[in-house]
Amino acid sequence: MSQSHYNKLWVDAQEELSSLLTEEFPAQSARPEKDRVVFFQRLATFYVRYIQIFRHLEQAHDQVVQPQKRRLIRTVLDGVIGRVLELKNEMVEKEFSEYHYVDDVVQDLKLSPADIEIPIPRYFIRERSKVLQQRQAMLTAILGKMEVTEKAKPAIFRRLNLEEAIKVIQVAERARQGRLRAKFMKEIQKDKGERQKKAMGRDRGAAARNMAAICVQKVWRGYVQRKTTKRDREEELIFLGMAMEHGFEQPFSSENKVQTTQAQRRLQQEAHEEDYQKSIVAVTNKLRNVEGVEMTENMKDEIRQWFIECHDATGSFPDYPDEEDGGSALIFAEKTPQQLMDEIAAKEDEDANKRPKGKEEKKGKGKKDKAKGGEEEEEEPGLKMLPSTFLSNLEVGYKTFVDVWQNRDESKNFSQRHEAELIKEEQRKVIEGDIRLQVDALMRQELDNLKIMVDKDRGGKGKAKLNVKKKKGSKSGKKKKKDKDLTADRTLESLYQELVEQGLLRKADNVKLHDYMGDYSYLGTTLRQTDIEPMPSLSDVRQVLTLYAVLPLGSQAVHEKAPLVKAIMLVGPAGVGKKMLVHAICQELGANLFDLSPLNTVGKYPGKSGLTMMLHMVFKVARLMQPSVVWIGDAEKMFYKKVPKEDKELDPKRLKKDLPKVLKSIKGGDRVLVMGTTRDPLNADIKSLCKVYSKIILIPRPDYASRYVMWKQLIKKQGGEVTSALDISSLAKISDGYTPGHMVKVIDSILTERRVLQLAKRPLTAAEFVAPLAKIDPVFQVEEEALKGWYAKTPLGKKRSKAATGRDEELAATKGKGTKKKGKK
Repeated sequence: MSQSHYNKLWVDAQEELSSLLTEEFPAQSARPEKDRVVFFQRLATFYVRYIQIFRHLEQAHDQVVQPQKRRLIRTVLDGVIGRVLELKNEMVEKEFSEYHYVDDVVQDLKLSPADIEIPIPRYFIRERSKVLQQRQAMLTAILGKMEVTEKAKPAIFRRLNLEEAIKVIQVAERARQGRLRAKFMKEIQKDKGERQKKAMGRDRGAAARNMAAICVQKVWRGYVQRKTTKRDREEELIFLGMAMEHGFEQPFSSENKVQTTQAQRRLQQEAHEEDYQKSIVAVTNKLRNVEGVEMTENMKDEIRQWFIECHDATGSFPDYPDEEDGGSALIFAEKTPQQLMDEIAAKEDEDANKRPKGKEEKKGKGKKDKAKGGEEEEEEPGLKMLPSTFLSNLEVGYKTFVDVWQNRDESKNFSQRHEAELIKEEQRKVIEGDIRLQVDALMRQELDNLKIMVDKDRGGKGKAKLNVKKKKGSKSGKKKKKDKDLTADRTLESLYQELVEQGLLRKADNVKLHDYMGDYSYLGTTLRQTDIEPMPSLSDVRQVLTLYAVLPLGSQAVHEKAPLVKAIMLVGPAGVGKKMLVHAICQELGANLFDLSPLNTVGKYPGKSGLTMMLHMVFKVARLMQPSVVWIGDAEKMFYKKVPKEDKELDPKRLKKDLPKVLKSIKGGDRVLVMGTTRDPLNADIKSLCKVYSKIILIPRPDYASRYVMWKQLIKKQGGEVTSALDISSLAKISDGYTPGHMVKVIDSILTERRVLQLAKRPLTAAEFVAPLAKIDPVFQVEEEALKGWYAKTPLGKKRSKAATGRDEELAATKGKGTKKKGKK
């Protein structure tokens, strides 16, 4: 595909974004919606449309080679990602569920399930490729040293008792006798075969030759007819559109060519980016040398003119604006001297009003404000969309697109290199800002000198008021104590090495999120309309974790403003892929994986001081080398109601008190995520667990559609071939209740190297997989219902249950009433 295609993708995405922004900011403010279903439908429509824009912008950002365009696309892309996360958060609050089914919206917009698959931006890894390579090399080197330094354990010989020695001798003797008997039987069979050949040779005649010929003909004609019938059947299915031609199953040469072209474009991006950076330096130096002096003199003249105008208008020289307020930038605004002085005076009054007041004034003011807020909310009850922190960025991005790129003639820029004039416009502002700081320092001194001279002319009665900055008092009144750095004298590399040697920092398995296979939920909305709560599919689980974990951690700009998710708990039976998802998230982001599972921390850093040091080191390295994922396996053990005897040695509740304190210190700028996994949450204290994990994701056993996809893909991945002899539909049906882990285990046991070599003569059949499946216990309905019952006791589960039964209908329909009750308390 050419550059024009990706430029068109970008333009189409901006046009759709313009339409969405018009709906987000209507000319007349929309009245609150009272119908929860209608309001959620609006949210879901926005959500799906923003995902479409997200997909188009991600493709454009990955393939557009013009560096200035890519910067603007990146800004808008981050804004769209943030808006998607905000809408997801709002949908959870309004529907009281982590899983949402928008198949009706997808159908109305004439889209397919693949069109709403949330992509993972490729720049997450590409922009950090060098850092990731260095980190990987460092980790490999540390692990290599550990393997070399580890001494081989001496062989331990255990003395056998009399019974064990007799048993070993008996096994060896029986094996010897078996081998002798097998050799003897082989010789008997050989002699028997020779005698039969001699007898057949004597009786062989014309009749025997005719029968042999008939037999050969029968076999050959049957083989040819079966082959012809099979070919005719395949052609019929292809004609009916029920099967695909064999050529389409293999990758086309054009597909390989597209992948090669995309890789070449990425290399071209790097070359253009390097050229762009060099041009910025060259243009900046040239502008500074040519226009810098003129800018300085013009600023000084304008500021001096402002001094004179203010003195003529008010009879005195003004106070110079503070650097924090913008300095002389306020002077260059199109305002009269009197307006500017009024603004400065108003700002000083506002700062004075911000000082802490007495308790009585605060309480009285708070009551009035709350009363006013309550009255306003009571006037217009209903559901409103929450304020967004990303819509302003999207508006600025769209305005820049319209002003700069929409009508720009690029017919002469066929190679899509940078635009020098745009660099000049941007760098003029930067140079002007730098020069303004220097000019402000000089003009402040000049203003002070003018005031002193005026005071002397008046007879020295008045004292000169020097422009001294007033220190603003802190809002809280008390300075917060900074956490003491327990490892201030150590380097980051030494901390990293120690964590690797202790096994707390480990290498993530090479799996991706797309390896977590599952099909789309096609009947989710239909089931909910009939008051039946559908179980999410594995595709829904993958989508939720992409939204909660991958997208926020991948972009610093998104993580700082998006709804903050500090900890996620994955709950599900054994084998559903909880651990795989943790490793996949790390691989998609290039994130560090820290292991604080009770089984892994036992015996390490003992005592209270040791625990403090361990957590300090882990989260310090996690912050400095972000993004990072802290994994806690068997997370329910930390919140045991009563520790079992077999787990007392592990001290599983060791992190229970200190981990919540560390989580509180994680802010929007820290791309650190705590992920817990559990298959038995019923033994944990649910209140303590829910305080730590703000998001609890229930992973069910796979449904029929997901099992069908998994059997097909896993068999191919293991080297098998899916033919008409293999009835995958029946296999997916009889494997109800089995997890992906069970399926992988069964496929590994069947598709051995020998069986793969036999596939050409003996294709796979569904019956081969039945016997290994029968030996494994599935996830029974009782276990799944127990997990559902436990999830219903979580905060979000309780809200969902109340909304379903209608007991909380009034509170859920009007957010204002809930706010009023809070204010009265």
